Amino acid sequence: MKNLDLKDIPAQFLALFQKIRRYSTFIFVIGLFLVFSFLVYRINALNSLSPSDADISAKLKTVQQPVINSALITKIQQLQDNSVQVQSLFNSARNNPFQE
Repeated sequence: MKNLDLKDIPAQFLALFQKIRRYSTFIFVIGLFLVFSFLVYRINALNSLSPSDADISAKLKTVQQPVINSALITKIQQLQDNSVQVQSLFNSARNNPFQE
């Protein structure tokens, strides 16, 4: 076993670095492959995860149902009954809701 001296450490690191530099491209490619493999694994693991029933019920409790005032509904129906153009607009929207 060699005696290690503090003065010899930089020289040993330099020698080690020169040996490793020869394989730097290969080490870089392997490192990149490992990073991408880990990312694909994590994406797959997180994608196949489904929420628990407790999580779903907790989220559903925070959702509020929209409330439409009954006076507003009657006012809209009165306006619809009074205008032929609005009646045709409502009917066309019912028949084809995705057409502008």
